[in-house]
Amino acid sequence: MVDYKGVMKEYGLGPNGAILTCLNLLCTKFDQILSLLEKRDSSIPSIILDTPGQIEVFTWSVCGSIITGSLADKYPTIIAYVVDSARSTNPRTFMSNMLYACSILYNKTSIFLVLNKSDVVNPEFAVEWMGDFEKFSDSLDDSESCYANDLTRSLSIVLDSFYQNLNWVAVSSQTGQGFDKVLEIIEKCKKEYNKEYKPFFEKLNKDKAEMEAKFTAERLASLQIGEINGNNNKEKEEEEIIKEEK
Repeated sequence: MVDYKGVMKEYGLGPNGAILTCLNLLCTKFDQILSLLEKRDSSIPSIILDTPGQIEVFTWSVCGSIITGSLADKYPTIIAYVVDSARSTNPRTFMSNMLYACSILYNKTSIFLVLNKSDVVNPEFAVEWMGDFEKFSDSLDDSESCYANDLTRSLSIVLDSFYQNLNWVAVSSQTGQGFDKVLEIIEKCKKEYNKEYKPFFEKLNKDKAEMEAKFTAERLASLQIGEINGNNNKEKEEEEIIKEEK
């Protein structure tokens, strides 16, 4: 649909810039993807969209909002945020991941955390950090920058309520461990979508329809007034012509 390498060559972009540009181009044709999904949704229980790893697509890019919003408007849409457990053993790296995950919530979709590579590193440390601020605080190396550590501790306190409502699962793509629980969490998030997010999108669509109906009515009224004024002017011109002839 979009030629990634062709975009790199045509616009002189690097890999990351080309991916973002491709997603922007994809959004201009996203109605075609929705049409394809509508044709298949009755024959398959779930649809998985594997998106690029560039998190900025869903944190500040408009195309991320278009993709998630368009899907969530029609289907129970759930975001699986995959974290590399082996690379998140540093508490500051872990905190960065949690901030990214939290920032995705503005898309108004259910989200759950996938702690991947559990066969390499036991992700229990991440579970403890989310549940116990003291353990997370103790994991920070106070011999390093004090400002960075203080900021990280403060962010951990701020995200406490986020952790309490966050579904998570430890998995291994290598061994298949945890995938049965992934399916359980997806069903749980689906119920959450129907309860919390579906009413939001229904109201959004209702308000949009009302605004469009109001705009259409105002345009029609404006056209009718213009037509009446045009007819009145025409009648006056005809009367003036008749008077001149007399």
